Amino acid sequence: MSQPLLTGPASADRFPNSGLLDSLMRAKQSSLQPVLADPDKYRLQIIYTQIDRDRKNRPSFTNHFYHVGQHYHYPASTVKLPAAVLALEYLNDLNIPPATRMLTLPVRPGEQPVLADSSSQNGHPSVEHYIKKILLVSDNDAYNRLYELLGQAYFNSRLHSLGFSDAQIIHRLEIALSEAENRQTNPIAFVNEKGDTVYKQAAQQSAMAYARRHDLLGKGYMRQGQLVNEPLNFSAKNRWPLPYIHQLIQWIMFPESQPRQQALNLRKEDYQLLWRYMSMLPAESQWPRYDSKEYWPSYVKFLHLGSEKQAGLPTGMRIFNKVGDAYGFLLDGAYFVDFDNGLEYLLSAVLYVNDDGILNDNKYEYDQVGLPFMKQLGQVIYQYEKQRPRPRKPDLSAFKMIY
Repeated sequence: MSQPLLTGPASADRFPNSGLLDSLMRAKQSSLQPVLADPDKYRLQIIYTQIDRDRKNRPSFTNHFYHVGQHYHYPASTVKLPAAVLALEYLNDLNIPPATRMLTLPVRPGEQPVLADSSSQNGHPSVEHYIKKILLVSDNDAYNRLYELLGQAYFNSRLHSLGFSDAQIIHRLEIALSEAENRQTNPIAFVNEKGDTVYKQAAQQSAMAYARRHDLLGKGYMRQGQLVNEPLNFSAKNRWPLPYIHQLIQWIMFPESQPRQQALNLRKEDYQLLWRYMSMLPAESQWPRYDSKEYWPSYVKFLHLGSEKQAGLPTGMRIFNKVGDAYGFLLDGAYFVDFDNGLEYLLSAVLYVNDDGILNDNKYEYDQVGLPFMKQLGQVIYQYEKQRPRPRKPDLSAFKMIY
């Protein structure tokens, strides 16, 4: 059975709860139980997709849902993956290779131009290098550069044309800017190896109108060291629902599953670039070279390993994923491959851990509740996949990357 598209409105009535997911989780007396006892409190959502292959190794997909679409969640760094994908599309439309030097010029007072990048091997900033930093360590500045390249209006209109109709990716990350400032994006130039400018893009001002929202969260929040006793309004913050995270990862890993009218304009080399950096570990990178204490072996691999800093992935496993964490939300969308056991599946989850209900106080139960839940969930599904009957063993050689 092939899965229905997870595009369109991200409403709960489209994603009925799966008895399988519920029974698998409840059978495990573990760190899953406190969250499962009150999934609404934790705004828990899970999507698990079984993958089976036919005689020609063609995949089919069967989805299982748990509480999907019932609550708003702040998407945090998961918005960086669509930024990476659309940036590659954008360059394909311009016939510019992703390794081309990209210059970002200032648009606001006090801004500095971005003309070099000492973390890249050639010292130049590029879309390819920004994507690498996004996927390896979830670099915020790299995402902001791609946001500026795309411009707010194109970014969202392209997502809507792909069927992600509820998407609203409307601000940069880590830097505090007004709604008006986030509508304005920087001048960009691309320069080839000869030093010739091959494309110039003026500063852009988005006039795009967005569907009005009423997303309130918590009972209070900290502002400039003072407690404000009212919910924090997320209505002008990014929206990228879990089904969209899951669907985009499926399309990246299985381009043949894209509907013709919603196909991404990516080359084979683009998919290879995404696969490589979605699955690469920080220690496997030479440019940039990441400190192993700050970026441990399982960094940004929440599902399966949680907050483990010493353990690595099982031999033969690779996880092609994108995570996010902010405001008490933990998210991970992933395609798992176990080459040794011939296993593959998709798993995405989000939960919210904020017992005191106060936002911006840096008191979130990531290590006590959230990451242990993510780790246990990933391992429950992995163990089930190891014993799940499947019609034939898949050929997964296409996903073996050279790091």
